[in-house]
Amino acid sequence: MEDRLVSPKVSAEEQLVEGSLRPHRLAEYIGQDKIKANLSILLEAARRRNESVDHVLLYGPPGLGKTTLCNIIAAEMGVNLRTTSGPAIEHAGDLASILTSLQPGEVLFIDEIHRLARPVEERLYSAMEDFALDVMIGKGPSARSLRLTLPPFTVVGATTRVGALTAPLRDRFGAIYRMEYYDTEALRQIVSRSARILKVPADLPGIEEIAGRARGTPRIVNRLLKRVRDYAQVMADGLITKEVARAALDAMEVDEIGLDQTDRNMLLTIIQKFNGGPVGLDTLAASTSEDSDTIEDVYEPYLLQLGFIARTPRGRIAMRAAYEHLSITPPGTESGPTLWTTP
Repeated sequence: MEDRLVSPKVSAEEQLVEGSLRPHRLAEYIGQDKIKANLSILLEAARRRNESVDHVLLYGPPGLGKTTLCNIIAAEMGVNLRTTSGPAIEHAGDLASILTSLQPGEVLFIDEIHRLARPVEERLYSAMEDFALDVMIGKGPSARSLRLTLPPFTVVGATTRVGALTAPLRDRFGAIYRMEYYDTEALRQIVSRSARILKVPADLPGIEEIAGRARGTPRIVNRLLKRVRDYAQVMADGLITKEVARAALDAMEVDEIGLDQTDRNMLLTIIQKFNGGPVGLDTLAASTSEDSDTIEDVYEPYLLQLGFIARTPRGRIAMRAAYEHLSITPPGTESGPTLWTTP
């Protein structure tokens, strides 16, 4: 999973390079136009009132810019950013330590917020709503509750599974934004910007070839750019043209719409082993030797976006578009319409 070229997850080695490519202001941010428009109003209103920004929840598939937007929120407000994640806050005491150290107006970014432990989550409710923290002092009959007043702050939560958030936590966020996959034009602009920063010579057709295979994801498009750059330096004259980009990505088994061998294997598993489905998530995970959460959070969103698979109450089914892409004849084609027609 970590070795996939088109994985939307960031590797430890990429974090430093990715940081240099990230925009630092909302005006520099490419794509997500609806979110940018609403967020700019939210930030400007908070600045004019001299208040902290309302709590923000960002959700969507990985690699679409949730962390980048959080950094931008802090930068636009001129405040510090504190970063943590749901799994890292194991106990309510850990949360209390983080909250009591916040300065007025600071932004607390909680990645994978859906993975907060229930006691931690319940402690977060009053902190987000009332800017207060209830702390128990002592044990047994002599125990008493002490309420600590917190300075105003902003929680920015990021999640790939908004449905896993409890309703009380979700209701604490004043602004909830869904991150969408990027269109090819936005990705082309991102590749052009990254190529300038990395000083990579590339013509427009070469940039468009990379953008078209990036699965609508900025993190992936930057990774593809770096791998194609390596190929161009070794196998060509260093300039990324359409022919060079196509040869490089074909050699890395990333096809014209961004699917790699892992995606194709999963589709073939549904089609060949389970006759197109339906097949349950756990069964599919066991058949492909992948974790069910990885399939649900990483593989499926893009395949659903393409219309290659569908989720049904009985499991996953392969759609006609998947058969056509893999050059496989859908069952029942000769005898009339079947379940595999694309909606």
